[in-house]
Amino acid sequence: MKQYEIIYIANPDLDEQSITDLNEKVKGWIAESGGEVENIDDWGKRRLAYRIQKQRDGHYVLITAKLDPNAVKPLSNNLRFVENIFRYMIAAVESK
Repeated sequence: MKQYEIIYIANPDLDEQSITDLNEKVKGWIAESGGEVENIDDWGKRRLAYRIQKQRDGHYVLITAKLDPNAVKPLSNNLRFVENIFRYMIAAVESK
């Protein structure tokens, strides 16, 4: 298993419970694929560099996880179709 960082920008209008539910959903997808979540870092609302879907702010979340490389594509497909996620990125972290 490789180390990955998954970061996504969610709709800033979501309340605290909705963000928690969204994090649990992503965590569930990682667990289903045989991965394990090491850390969820909620950065909160931040100003975007440019407007996305007429929004100036976004709610940022960073997840550090260990995943099988074959599980990245299904996770990406799941994140793509979540309506409240504006942008996401999955990046492999090189081991030191």
